[in-house]
Amino acid sequence: MFDRWPNALRLWPNAMLAADSDRIQAPFPDLAIANGRASLPFSTRLRHWSGGRTFVVQLQNPRASLASFDMVIPPLHDGLAGANVFPVLGSPNRITSERLREGAAPFLQSLSALRGPRIAVLVGGRSKTHEMTPERAARLADQIAGAIDQAGGSLMMTYSRRTPGPARAALTAGLAGTPGVIWDGEGANPYFAFLHLADHILVTEDSVNMATEAAATGKPVHVLPLDGSSAKFDAFHAALQSRGAARPFTGALETWTYAPLDETTRAAREVLERMAAQRSPVS
Repeated sequence: MFDRWPNALRLWPNAMLAADSDRIQAPFPDLAIANGRASLPFSTRLRHWSGGRTFVVQLQNPRASLASFDMVIPPLHDGLAGANVFPVLGSPNRITSERLREGAAPFLQSLSALRGPRIAVLVGGRSKTHEMTPERAARLADQIAGAIDQAGGSLMMTYSRRTPGPARAALTAGLAGTPGVIWDGEGANPYFAFLHLADHILVTEDSVNMATEAAATGKPVHVLPLDGSSAKFDAFHAALQSRGAARPFTGALETWTYAPLDETTRAAREVLERMAAQRSPVS
């Protein structure tokens, strides 16, 4: 329940931790990176607790005073601005070429046998702004099956926890005759392998994280429409298209190239540069 309280009521956040060994106290780190609402009672106080020693970075829009942080890294589509704000396209993520190769290794033998082009389909579903009905899922299945059949390729599809059961059933049934694999959530997760081995990636429009991770591969990203809308999501997808990473899915598989999206590295370099500048003596 504590993470649901308004920030103003969290007067003694250290006292809410389980034990003395869990409390935030000296020696303080040079750098602290926080994310999410539950972190705010600590990240907003850390500069004071550390006497300014700790460089505090808050990811996403904190919806709190920006003066509490040395640096804030929100998504570009949030429209947040300030001297200590460094927006990124999408969200920081774990995708690197090395991580993809390592994650794909256990699946190489089985997935490499699929005929190309291999089409990864990343399915989200229900969110605050979007919905995937069985009818929408059935239409998407028809379009995806048609595109893969026309390309002579194969399917690699995975669902998320937010995919509604009826929509999952409609997609699975509609793609049952398409060569490839649909991960059912049992056994090892082939997500990294799908990204690594895909020639094209299709991703539903409801997830910034999935689209950002897809764009980090440098593969063509096709955005699948859902029911619902959001001005922020529309702005995100427009920026992703402007970068050359993504295009709306129209029922056909297009091929194009672009530099893989690597906002995580760009943000990390900026953090290090600002830390160094803050610690440099003024001449």
